[in-house]
Amino acid sequence: MKKNNTLLYTLALLRIIIPYLLQHPVYEPHRDEFLYLAEGHHLAFGFMEVPPMLSIFAWLTNLFGGGMFWVKLWPSLFGAATFIVAGKIIQSLGGKSFALILLFLSFLFGAYLRMFFLFQPNAPEIFFWTLIAFSFIRFVQTEKNKWLYVFGISVGLGMLSKYSVAFYTVSILLALLFTKHRIVFFNKHFWYASLIGFLIFLPNIIWQWQNHFPVIVHMNELQQTQLQYINPAGFLTDQLLLMFPCFFVWLTGLFNALSSKQYRFIGLAYLFVIILLLMGHGKSYYAAGVYPPLFAFGATALEKFTATQRKYLRYAFVIFAVGFGLFVVPILLPVLPPQPLADLYVKMNIAKTGTLKWEDLKDHSLPQDFADMQGWEEMAQKVAKAYHALDDSERQNTVIFCNNYGMAGAINYYARKYNLPEAYSDNASFLYWLPTSLQIENFILVSDDPDEKQHDFAKGFTSVTKTDSITNKFAREKGDYIYVFIGADDNFRKFFKQKIEKDKAEFKY
Repeated sequence: MKKNNTLLYTLALLRIIIPYLLQHPVYEPHRDEFLYLAEGHHLAFGFMEVPPMLSIFAWLTNLFGGGMFWVKLWPSLFGAATFIVAGKIIQSLGGKSFALILLFLSFLFGAYLRMFFLFQPNAPEIFFWTLIAFSFIRFVQTEKNKWLYVFGISVGLGMLSKYSVAFYTVSILLALLFTKHRIVFFNKHFWYASLIGFLIFLPNIIWQWQNHFPVIVHMNELQQTQLQYINPAGFLTDQLLLMFPCFFVWLTGLFNALSSKQYRFIGLAYLFVIILLLMGHGKSYYAAGVYPPLFAFGATALEKFTATQRKYLRYAFVIFAVGFGLFVVPILLPVLPPQPLADLYVKMNIAKTGTLKWEDLKDHSLPQDFADMQGWEEMAQKVAKAYHALDDSERQNTVIFCNNYGMAGAINYYARKYNLPEAYSDNASFLYWLPTSLQIENFILVSDDPDEKQHDFAKGFTSVTKTDSITNKFAREKGDYIYVFIGADDNFRKFFKQKIEKDKAEFKY
């Protein structure tokens, strides 16, 4: 066991280090990372898009200077912690070294390579899903009530990381009802633990109530703009593609869990999650948290299957995982600068996989996530150039305003470097942080609209100039413009105040 622990923790450390070595340093934070980093400057018990947990790590990142090392450290740590918990499941099932190696390959060559390197709520969410499964596995194995409290705390903290933790909580409880383990519902400690979980989550519920439940409005908007277009067949196909190099591991785990009277609830929980996400038109990666326990079960089963006879299959498993894994690594992380990476995709004929298709349903040179990691510092530089071109008196009452949260987050991220004031936006949680009492004399606007000067509100200024644009051809923000509006009148100030009040009112349920 001690030897296996050494291997487990060594592989977990490698899981932290390897993505740092793979991603090319030319790439900047992702647009969503800028939003979550901004939340670290506005700590609260909730935000429009997500619960508050990630903002704590954003606050720490900002405290330590906001460098890329710190931005990427927290998701990497959650990835290592998830790997350790899944490894503990393997050990509890009697698995040894080869099972841990299969588990490691599953974490390295699949969607987790990216998901545990992006500073997004997915990383803690997957960890808490896994910890919920582990708590019930250990309760079944030991019948010790302490594991029920681990469950309650995991649910409470998980709901503070991402609301979709509720999907797995509901699914695993439903699964228990369909097995002999339904007796847990007659255990008073289960209900005490559930109460603890609720109390942990309660501050966010109160915040949602005080802010008129913006999460409901946000989810309705997401359903209307994105989720309704999710293809169920595509969703199911993606479940194989997301973890393709090691798909045989989790499929084996699913089969073994469903075949086991003791652990059937793990397999049933997977099925219930998939059904719930299909009903809700969930995105493919929403199910990512359900796979670590299946990888653990599958890795253990394959190790036992090849323990005495069929040892040659172990080589086949590793060769298959590594062979296909090396193929997908350049798709999961940007391992080369944009142009060489785009050239590699052409040689690999990656377009056929759909990886290069963006939300506009068109193929591009790079995946959308990688395009979302470029052009931001160029934007901050050009905004700074426009801002510092103003004289001292003009700068005093100049507001920098951006049309989306990525723009505003990026400018604020680079603000210290380029000596810029805070940038504002009415998009996402930035809307909450936007004061309606801004004293606007001049206006620097970052927008993707080439015709901003033609809109009625532009008449409220004495002059409007389009000063520059984003030229990085690989950036999703390519073509965004920087406008300078000089000399706002009272009509514009009234228009701006009314617009912000109206926008905020729309996010009340």
